[in-house]
Amino acid sequence: MVATLKDVATLAGVSVKTVSNVVNGYAFVKPENRRRVEQALAETGYRPNVGARNLRRGRTGFIALMVPELSIPYFGELAGLVITAAQGQDWSVLIEQTQGTRERERASLESLGPHMADGAIVSPEALEAEDFGDMAHGVPLVMLGEHAVDVPIDHVAIDNVLAAELAVRHLTSLGRKRIAAIGQNPHRGTAALRLAGYRTALAEAGLPQPPEFVVPALNYHRRDGAEAMAYLLSLPEPPDAVFCFNDLLAIGAMRAAAERGFRVPADIAIVGFDNTEESAYSLPSLTTIAPDKTAIAQTAIDLIRRRIDSTEDFEPQDVQTPFSLQIRESTGN
Repeated sequence: MVATLKDVATLAGVSVKTVSNVVNGYAFVKPENRRRVEQALAETGYRPNVGARNLRRGRTGFIALMVPELSIPYFGELAGLVITAAQGQDWSVLIEQTQGTRERERASLESLGPHMADGAIVSPEALEAEDFGDMAHGVPLVMLGEHAVDVPIDHVAIDNVLAAELAVRHLTSLGRKRIAAIGQNPHRGTAALRLAGYRTALAEAGLPQPPEFVVPALNYHRRDGAEAMAYLLSLPEPPDAVFCFNDLLAIGAMRAAAERGFRVPADIAIVGFDNTEESAYSLPSLTTIAPDKTAIAQTAIDLIRRRIDSTEDFEPQDVQTPFSLQIRESTGN
């Protein structure tokens, strides 16, 4: 039999209201009564009906998280951090993998509603401004990343331009003169910003920017990085350094370099982006831009909580979280 509040109250010799106050964390309960209730809770194995409680409060107890691909380590790690941050607010997380297509991203937004989730964290790659409209049906939204969508919703990201500049300046400080970039993609907002930072850092250093040194990547997987590096190393004058727009591209690039007899970093230095766990254990370990993923996840959850708790509407927040450069063996550390 499942224990009820009444069962707990009878065993503890207190009112049902007192048991409810203890279960819900209210402070104004006599210490002796609290002790007896807690003992009775343990003896009966009572578990609160979270679903019923949320229903009474007009809440679902869920947060939606929409990401392109969980197989990309950055999004997998970010999802874990969002889950941890959401647990601090007694939320569970519903994860939707959109594959970065506009159709799937639109469908995910359309499915939202107060009956589905209390809020949503969205990392889009293909959505346009008109796709938002009323699709969220009043559910608080937070957008992650730098997809260029001009909509009045809360936004959390790092400064991708400055981060890319930091990565390329590190390479120029090592005396590298022929620096390539892997990851150009017109459908990724972050790609345009990282490319802008790459170009700015090269211009500051007075280094050439051959068009063949900017290599596109349809996806951001290891294979894309390996294929791009194979092309770069086939050039009459290959680069002596490469800035990759995520860690998977960089790890694929390092593999392709090794297969062709190039030493990393002696012959070619490589920098990635995202500081995923794999980057610390690759051989050589990967120098990479390290966004504060914990801060991104916690800030997104805090913004949703603020929207829910606020009695007044407030202007959309554009929050930039910290980042750093993690120097490892792929650039000579």
